[in-house]
Amino acid sequence: MNAMDTQTPVESGLRGQLSDFSSIVCFRALMTGIEKIMGRAAHGTLAGAGRMRGRDLVESLGLEGKGFDGAEGSMRHALGEDGTQLCVIEQIERVDDETVIVRLSDTVESASEPPGSDRRLGFTLGAVHGAVEALTGGKWTAKQTGSILQGDNYDEITLRAR
Repeated sequence: MNAMDTQTPVESGLRGQLSDFSSIVCFRALMTGIEKIMGRAAHGTLAGAGRMRGRDLVESLGLEGKGFDGAEGSMRHALGEDGTQLCVIEQIERVDDETVIVRLSDTVESASEPPGSDRRLGFTLGAVHGAVEALTGGKWTAKQTGSILQGDNYDEITLRAR
């Protein structure tokens, strides 16, 4: 059996021999390299890129404007173990019409970080933000409100309607 015979969780054939996924080691090297070059501005850039990815993902799943009903399972699949493996969506809690809390684990930003690290979600925060905006058709603000690295049970993102 060669590499071409092996099926990946999401197969689109973007490359000739390798699957459509790169390692978390390379992705983290890209993130930390951007941070070293750009300093504090890197967080906004990574979050912006993630926001675009989140919107594109929802669009590719045909879920644009369809709200949360039925979308949670599709998002879990697309971002989790059977998809891109960006993170695990543990829970999406709709507090009310204007507040959504998304609880995550195994985020790319937290990988290999020591307990107590001040690393914040950047790309992943943006991806969740963009996905929520695309799902709802509305504008939201997103803020990280919990961190596994700081002892919380989840990496938590709170989104509020604008």
